[in-house]
Amino acid sequence: MNYEVVIGLEIHVELDTVSKMFCGCSTKFFGEKPNTFTCPVCLGMPGSLPVANEKAIECTAKIGLALNSKIASFTKFDRKNYFYPDMPKDYQISQYDLPICEGGYVDIEMEGLALEGSGSRGYTRRVGITRVHLEEDTGKLTHIGESGRIGGADYSLVDFNRAGVPLVEIVTEPDIRTPDEAKIFVQKLKNIIEHLGVSDCDMEEGSFRCDANISLRPMGSKELGTKSEVKNMNSFRAIQRALVYEIERQRELLRADERVIQETRHWDAANNVTMSLRSKEEAHDYRYFPEPDLVPMELSGEWIEDLKNTLPELPDARKKRFVEAYGLSVYDAELLTSSKTMGDYFEECARAYNDAKKISNWIMGEFSMHLNATNLKIEESAVTPKHLVQLLRLIDKGQISGKMAKDVFKEMFESGKLPKIIVEERGLSQISDEDAIEKIVDMVLEENKKAVEEYGSGKDRALGFLVGQVMRLTKGSANPQLVNEILRKKLT
Repeated sequence: MNYEVVIGLEIHVELDTVSKMFCGCSTKFFGEKPNTFTCPVCLGMPGSLPVANEKAIECTAKIGLALNSKIASFTKFDRKNYFYPDMPKDYQISQYDLPICEGGYVDIEMEGLALEGSGSRGYTRRVGITRVHLEEDTGKLTHIGESGRIGGADYSLVDFNRAGVPLVEIVTEPDIRTPDEAKIFVQKLKNIIEHLGVSDCDMEEGSFRCDANISLRPMGSKELGTKSEVKNMNSFRAIQRALVYEIERQRELLRADERVIQETRHWDAANNVTMSLRSKEEAHDYRYFPEPDLVPMELSGEWIEDLKNTLPELPDARKKRFVEAYGLSVYDAELLTSSKTMGDYFEECARAYNDAKKISNWIMGEFSMHLNATNLKIEESAVTPKHLVQLLRLIDKGQISGKMAKDVFKEMFESGKLPKIIVEERGLSQISDEDAIEKIVDMVLEENKKAVEEYGSGKDRALGFLVGQVMRLTKGSANPQLVNEILRKKLT
């Protein structure tokens, strides 16, 4: 039997607010001493009362607007009861039946991939958004030692610094059909949120996390299969690999007429497997009820409209503008707007240098190659827009060749020095003096009469040989364009 894969995602986004969701504790605790950014409110001490963070509510509504969601005019917080060691209160303040945002969608472009059941290449998938709600984050557990079983530990340490940080949960409809679609969706969602400026979306620090619900059903069936939830996927690669594994695990069970258990599973990246953590809870297991210490909220239409007017340019609109304003191809614009920081970098260069295609080529070519090799983000690199623009101007003036520019870029990337300084220190200036080049060309023609005769008889490759001889004598410092022009002139 053939099976259809059904995937729904739950993405958790820590908001970049100054203080926590219901208290005044700072959210800037990463790398600090454990359990030092806490207070009676976020620890749930008796007699303490929460106060909702207005900025966090505003950020959540912005996310909803960017995802084409409907913003609720009436919303409230609820108490979600469950007893995990990383919950200091033994409950979480969340939202149940009246979230801030409902509905919405995100369109993802699956370039170069075939939609199952069709022969066409490239398609668009609309992923529905079920809800976007606001809650508080949990603490963080660190597992120590090995208990002798896979994924086991001897004991765990808990840090409550993160407990109470504003956390937005974005829940999708079960509209995703492949691991590739899931990966592209999460990448696009992260890019949208980065453009909104409401979170740093750092996956390594846990401020952007993804859980996936996966089930299989017979092809053509409308009824959903039994789902497993996979957690602990902290990179795009991990999301894709975990889904591939889990789909195959469930497929093997179904083909062997075995039952898929509804459970929560952990992605073990070291062993490339998912492992059972616990049975999967249903909503009634959490015993939701309205949070008694917080009043419901009314969000006026005027407030929502004002918020809508403050939204920045989002990735799809930015991509379209890059094509129209800068004359870039859709492919180039897609890559340049794949992250906010890359788009910002490109635009800062474009304001100072009037050749968008050259900027794009260097960012996507040489620059991206060095970034990938060193595992750095563009904003972490020592090469600023000023560096790149200055390098391009040196090429335009004929002071260095394209080949020299690549060597200069490498040193610039490693040292952070401006290209002018590198060129001066290494004596890399290109010979662009016509008289000087002409003398060397005359010498080469005199010493290579056979090649001259071959060119005269129609063998064009002889020109390449003569150019190479000039470049050899000048140690690659002659302007290749001038060399070609002078040689052609003399040969004809």
